[in-house]
Amino acid sequence: MISPFFKKKDTAGKPIRQEAAAEGAEEQLTDGQDPEELEEAVLDMSSINANKANLDKKSLDLVFAVEQIIQARQHAEMNIQELQDRLNHANGHVERLNRDVKNLNKVIDEREKSIRELENKLIEKNLKVDQVMEDYRELQSAMSVKTEELQSVIDLEQQKYTALLQKHNETNAAQAKRVTELEEKIGRLEAEGTHMRQKYETIRQEKNYLSDMINEFTNRMAAPFGQASSGSANTKD
Repeated sequence: MISPFFKKKDTAGKPIRQEAAAEGAEEQLTDGQDPEELEEAVLDMSSINANKANLDKKSLDLVFAVEQIIQARQHAEMNIQELQDRLNHANGHVERLNRDVKNLNKVIDEREKSIRELENKLIEKNLKVDQVMEDYRELQSAMSVKTEELQSVIDLEQQKYTALLQKHNETNAAQAKRVTELEEKIGRLEAEGTHMRQKYETIRQEKNYLSDMINEFTNRMAAPFGQASSGSANTKD
């Protein structure tokens, strides 16, 4: 038979052993445990969860601690995976930036080459411009002499133009006078034409009237006498 002293001592030491077991389980779960062992532990915990009703409070605390450790490990693995994805994405972005830098350096080299070519072309253009300016000065001197000669010709032609303009004005005045005379003559001819048309219309009407009378007389002379008498009687009626 166990004395009460030993019972109290044993019950007092039981929580210490259970806490030590929980700490040992936590160290085993967190210190490099394989995923397969972790899955086995999860399965064991699942079987323990099914039998929680048969466990005391300390055992339930141990089970809860193990579950928290498993959830924390899963959350840590998810965080690690997320950080790995972010690291891979960042590495890809860095590689793209490096490629862009290489492409930009290549573009810069090409632009610098183009700038050097443009500078050479600009130098050639400047030389050509200097030559053109020299040619322009020579041409301007020649054009000054030519301008003076043309100015003399223009003055002579201006004098000729003034004489021709005066003659043109005189011709226009003579033509205007002639046009006025012709318009007056046309007016008289139009009046005479109107009178002649009226006279012609009167003669035509008289001719038509005489032609109708001749035709009527001819028709009467050509008809038989009886018909003519009856016709006369009918006419009298």
